[in-house]
Amino acid sequence: MTATSPTAGGVITQLPDDYVQNPHEVHDLLRTEGPVREVRMPRGLKVWFVTRYDEVKAALTAPGISKKLVGRVRHDALAEHIVFMDPPHHTRLRKLVTKPFTTRQVEKMRPRVEEITAELIAGLHDGDVIDLLEDFAIPLPVTVICELLGIPLVHRDEFREWSNQLLNFGTEEQAQAATASMADFLHRHVRNVRAAAPDDTFFSALVHAAESGDQLTTDELVSMAFLLLVAGHETTVNLIGNAVLALLRNPDQLQILRDRPELIPASTEEFLRLEGPINIASFRYTTDPVELGGVTVPAGELLMVSLLAANRDPERFEDPDRLDVTRSAHGHVGFGHGIHFCLGAPLARLEFDVALTQLLARFPNLTLAAEPETLVWRDSTLIRGLHSLPVRLS
Repeated sequence: MTATSPTAGGVITQLPDDYVQNPHEVHDLLRTEGPVREVRMPRGLKVWFVTRYDEVKAALTAPGISKKLVGRVRHDALAEHIVFMDPPHHTRLRKLVTKPFTTRQVEKMRPRVEEITAELIAGLHDGDVIDLLEDFAIPLPVTVICELLGIPLVHRDEFREWSNQLLNFGTEEQAQAATASMADFLHRHVRNVRAAAPDDTFFSALVHAAESGDQLTTDELVSMAFLLLVAGHETTVNLIGNAVLALLRNPDQLQILRDRPELIPASTEEFLRLEGPINIASFRYTTDPVELGGVTVPAGELLMVSLLAANRDPERFEDPDRLDVTRSAHGHVGFGHGIHFCLGAPLARLEFDVALTQLLARFPNLTLAAEPETLVWRDSTLIRGLHSLPVRLS
């Protein structure tokens, strides 16, 4: 099926079945038709799809658009966190959990992130063909998040499987089973941490946190732990994977970072812009009629707001499909915008900086070990990431 099928009078009415394999082509077509389009997703869900930069930013902050989806989505058992809340509840929770994720606090974690990365690199050898995701990009952030939450690393594979079931398209039964398993595990973990004396770990501080006499409930703690486990590793995993693929497809840009590794921290923003780890932001719906770019979206409609599309809007970024690690990508929305801007953005940036710096220092001549057209993107409209990334180390 082509990116323009099916259509009505040349206008896209339904996204193609293979949309996630090449969303950029679809986004380009949608942007030419207007800033907001009513379409059906590959599995038939009717939504209003937002693709232009200005309207994406507006949709992420506009009054009359809500994220309070408890009761409207299937994963209510894990939905009592800031992603699915509006003010004032969102304001309260964000205030309680923000402090450990400020740039200053996250920077204190750099030595430990460097240590974990060095240990992973030490297990890799010249000439090996590896899956960069499975052997490097996944274990790094998962280890960091498990340590922050005080969860034994032995559960890493379980969390990854649950995350995949929840974020990829699957059956209702698979999603419910993953939700139940993760919720049960995290309820037990919260009870154990709450019963123990406070210590200096992040999650212990969160469990025992109080702000003006306020404290997170058990359900809020469970949902927050779920959010940190899933979002806290998915963002970094796919940022690393997508960036390395982009560099291997653009050897001139790879050479720039080899020669000038001091550019890596700033280049993070260009990788977030070009192929960020989030395609469509988590669900929103209109509580009142909302005008976006001259288009009125009625009340009670679901909004799909594409960060990926906004970041390649040629009206905002010159030559947007080209990787330029020296570009100033200021203003990209790879981590969202407004009050729901990604809480873990400073940690993801730090992990990416350390990971790419050490990887290129140890294996400056790594190459793609598969034909680019054979790579498969995950079956998810939320996550933009590969199933695997085979590379040869050198």
